Amino acid sequence: MEMWFSELHTSNVKLSMRIEKQLFSGVSDCQRIDVLVSDEFGKFLALDGEILFSEKDEFIYDEMVTHVPMSVHPNVKKVLIIGGGDGGVAKELTQYSQIEQIDVVEPDEMFVEVCREHFPELACGLDDSRVNVYIQDALRFLRSKSDEYDLIINDATDPFGYTEGLFTKEFYGNCYKALKEDGIMVYQHGSPFYDEDKEECVKMHRKAYKAFPISRVYQAHIPTCPSGYWLFGFASKKYHPINDFKPAKWKELGIKTRYYTTNLHKGAFMLPRYVEDMLEEEERD
Repeated sequence: MEMWFSELHTSNVKLSMRIEKQLFSGVSDCQRIDVLVSDEFGKFLALDGEILFSEKDEFIYDEMVTHVPMSVHPNVKKVLIIGGGDGGVAKELTQYSQIEQIDVVEPDEMFVEVCREHFPELACGLDDSRVNVYIQDALRFLRSKSDEYDLIINDATDPFGYTEGLFTKEFYGNCYKALKEDGIMVYQHGSPFYDEDKEECVKMHRKAYKAFPISRVYQAHIPTCPSGYWLFGFASKKYHPINDFKPAKWKELGIKTRYYTTNLHKGAFMLPRYVEDMLEEEERD
């Protein structure tokens, strides 16, 4: 008997993969968490039936939310990761010796524990001496912060459910307030390909575009994401992701990557026409 895992990308499209075994299944106060082993993608973690990351492609996401802003901002000392309880983004950030403090705000303690047990190669990022893990609501955490962070990475996964508050106008305003005068925020933008996802992409761009003087969108190919195509938002108080990009300086750091390159950095902001039209239409409104 074969066991398959299927994730609905739309009501008419789903991604299915053959499963070797299930390592964990549990329900936290926030969500259902499953860890499975697939033939093609290795171990992967699903939240409420949707793949969050897999061993085979997680590096793409973690590198793109980390190295894009880090190669633009000239002096990041203090970083806030919203979500990020798996440790993957923190692990990428710990390659930068100039960073002094990394705060990870993750509401789901079970999620952190599951990742520590089943994905220690990622969760080790939480053990760096510069990392502080707070198990609490991110919106509440942010309300007390002002002029504190050089970089905020919103690693929240879904504009629905328990993370819905992390995609509101208030949230973007609180991020703006929590950033220093030259701070950058990077966030997940979702996939623009299917009509069912397009509306949420547009809404997120609208909020960031109105909250920050510089707001751009960039892209990556992530196989387990809906349509294999994923967008990220780059919102900044001062630095432009291309005009203030310093590739030579970043290369001098000797950071090891498997997906991100300085050439890819520039290309990631060159979006397909249908995505450009979608974003520009929102900017005109």
